[in-house]
Amino acid sequence: MVYISSWQEYQEAAEALYEKSPNATRYCVKWRQGADGVGKLVLKITDNTTCLKFKTHSSVFLNRFDALNLSLMQKMQNRRPTQASTAPSAVRQDTPQPQDPAAPASTPAPSGPAGGGVKKKKPKKKK
Repeated sequence: MVYISSWQEYQEAAEALYEKSPNATRYCVKWRQGADGVGKLVLKITDNTTCLKFKTHSSVFLNRFDALNLSLMQKMQNRRPTQASTAPSAVRQDTPQPQDPAAPASTPAPSGPAGGGVKKKKPKKKK
């Protein structure tokens, strides 16, 4: 198990390893806090024959780490990346819309505390 020093090399190798054997690949993330207050991020991906590791002390890699996690999770869920700008801003034509904006909604608003919980009782005052 040798640590890969280049982030780009690690990211490409990790994604290729997952695509090669998705059912056998495991991905592990560790955060180790040192006694001197400096943290170390360690990433490991393996398929029992190949093991790739990357470690860093720099916070610069956190955004890159986040992007790698997102990419791997989308592959694990078999989803394609979505663009925030492609979200439909216009109203869809096939969904029925109420004609009068002042008309009440068809479903009543839930009553009671938010989240459906029970109100907490106030404690009794001590004498």
